[in-house]
Amino acid sequence: MANAFPGGGNYRKTGGEKRFVIVDAGMNDLIRPTLYEAYHHVWPVKPDAKNLNAERSRTFEIVGGETVDVVGPICESGDYLATGRDLPPTKRGDLLAVFTAGAYGFAMSSNYDNRPRVPEVLVDGSSYRIIRRRETLEDLVTAGTNVIGFVNAGRAQNIESEISPFERG
Repeated sequence: MANAFPGGGNYRKTGGEKRFVIVDAGMNDLIRPTLYEAYHHVWPVKPDAKNLNAERSRTFEIVGGETVDVVGPICESGDYLATGRDLPPTKRGDLLAVFTAGAYGFAMSSNYDNRPRVPEVLVDGSSYRIIRRRETLEDLVTAGTNVIGFVNAGRAQNIESEISPFERG
């Protein structure tokens, strides 16, 4: 079993000799590669069979593949999910899976740059299940609208009686 999240929207860019695959998942979704160079297997959800060697071996050969950096859409130098990875050819719109994101993936994720979190998918052989749905912009806005009191003419309202014991901490 593997816990994965999809990074879709695949765009491509070349800078000098480097090739980049840009996905909609970013460092806010999986900060581990940026923080301490954690390795996560990245692979197309539906690779074209003609690009894969039919013989199984310990060294997985990719026919016609390329070495790319898989990066996110946030304009930060640390916004990458994988660097120097050999992948089968991908095209715009292909979905990439980032494997072994696990519990740390979500626990360390954030809404940096006002970005909703990606969904999490549990993969077991050929079956999968979405175990955490994609956040929406409404989720981001709703989280900040539970305002219990307000400041009126420079004087704070007495809201102690309106706060539940759970909200007091």
